[in-house]
Amino acid sequence: MAFSKVKRRNKIRRRIRQSISGTESKPRLSVFRSNKEIYAQLIDDVSGKTIAAASSRDKGVSDQGTKSEVATAVGKAIAEKAKEAGVEVISFDRSGYLYHGRVKSLAEGAREGGLKF
Repeated sequence: MAFSKVKRRNKIRRRIRQSISGTESKPRLSVFRSNKEIYAQLIDDVSGKTIAAASSRDKGVSDQGTKSEVATAVGKAIAEKAKEAGVEVISFDRSGYLYHGRVKSLAEGAREGGLKF
């Protein structure tokens, strides 16, 4: 019997997290995608702290246009906050989601904002 969507995603997520870890100099960009919103966090796994966060619910992010356009704006917003925190290089954690659609748009927006993966 096949896994449900949630179990499949969690299995992939655990496998990804075995190889990806964030440090202070190279934090992990974690993505969470719900049906309506998208969230991004820069996480230092060594100290267990969130360096910066951005979401589609923030006031600075425009909620006009498609969900992919909003995800691109969230990517640019997290890139700006990362630069303020002094971060330029990150490791991308897609959290078990396929690198497609809104997750890909967020990553491209972060790259446009100046982050290096």
